Amino acid sequence: MAVVAGEGFAARPRLIRAMNEQLLLDYIRRNGAVSRADLARISGLSKPTVSLALANLERARLVQATGVRTGVPGPAAVLYEVRHDAGFVLALDVGQQFLRGAISDLRGTLRASSSMNAVATTSQGRVEELATLAGTLIADVGITSSDVTQTVLGSPGVYDPRRDALSMSGLLPGWDQPAVLTELRRQFGTNLMIENDVDAAALAERDLGHGRDVDSFAFVSVGTGIGMGLVLGGQLHRGSHGAAGEIGYLPLDQGQGADPKDARKRGGLEAAASAAGIVRAAHKAGMIGSISAQQVFAAADSGNVHAAEIVAETAMLVAKAICAIVAVVDPELIVLGGGIGQADGFLDSVAREVRMLAPVIPDMRVSALGPNVVVDGCLATGAERAWKVVTAAIPASEATPALPLGTNQQADTDQQIEHEQL
Repeated sequence: MAVVAGEGFAARPRLIRAMNEQLLLDYIRRNGAVSRADLARISGLSKPTVSLALANLERARLVQATGVRTGVPGPAAVLYEVRHDAGFVLALDVGQQFLRGAISDLRGTLRASSSMNAVATTSQGRVEELATLAGTLIADVGITSSDVTQTVLGSPGVYDPRRDALSMSGLLPGWDQPAVLTELRRQFGTNLMIENDVDAAALAERDLGHGRDVDSFAFVSVGTGIGMGLVLGGQLHRGSHGAAGEIGYLPLDQGQGADPKDARKRGGLEAAASAAGIVRAAHKAGMIGSISAQQVFAAADSGNVHAAEIVAETAMLVAKAICAIVAVVDPELIVLGGGIGQADGFLDSVAREVRMLAPVIPDMRVSALGPNVVVDGCLATGAERAWKVVTAAIPASEATPALPLGTNQQADTDQQIEHEQL
């Protein structure tokens, strides 16, 4: 019993030191360059405690002195910030037509960004294309793959950690096969995290877009696929199986673009109202040749009656889905994203139908974020995860134990910090 008690008391100072260091590190990360006096005042920790914690964080190569504060009376205060090379986040977006990626450091600075056409027709080939894109980004930053603290892949479908399996990735044939996860981990290591692409877009909207101003919102993406990212209380809601937001599976499969075979692969709403459904409806209406959803919208704007009917039908289907979201969740805001969701005039058509269907009318807006929205969301997710990784690895500060009050070294530290200007 005495041994257990002794171990508990021995661990307590180390735990307190680690907690203090994580507290200060998190504040430096969120607020930029600060002085020791700033940290002591804001954290409520003693000035010697702050000084000793900073010394340990410097040894761990997580923070660095970045200059001095000038322009105020008295001696200049040394300022500290997170090291630019303390860690890196690699974000990748695997789409049906494009692959996009970026790397940021733990201070949130974008270090490299790139995209490429998705050419591969097999899941193995697509993983290799992602690895090629990642290699280009890593080389552009001038680091190695071992320097990447966290990799986040934004992907169609749902990753269930309990089964360690991908599912509902109908847009990418073969992508939900177990071999894909095995190959992804071989290429990107154990620090790989898979995020649903629309959920990632919702996180970007929360941090960078219209979601900054509300507590709850639904990001509804309509494009090559249809999905929703739901933010409640400022946090992404994933559901018990990770499938919250898979509104493409709503049984809204009416209309000219509906196709039972396609619906079995990726859901009724997605088959009918996504880009593929719009193209099918256009062919049924007599439009010939190679047609895209964008061309159907352009034809509708030019007065083509059949195209206008297809756009109106699509808007009705999306409005019905939004009505279901409102009836169940009642979010403050609906944000439309994706190539179709952000098309000129589409929001107005959807909102007109929602006003006639929904029990209450939420605010509705078009996302102002661009094609890198999934990558931006993956960077945000990866930064939080990477931050936990680097702070968990802070070494115990046994080399700099707390000194008893009244020692000369502590007095010297107090005097140094007192001279730093707030």
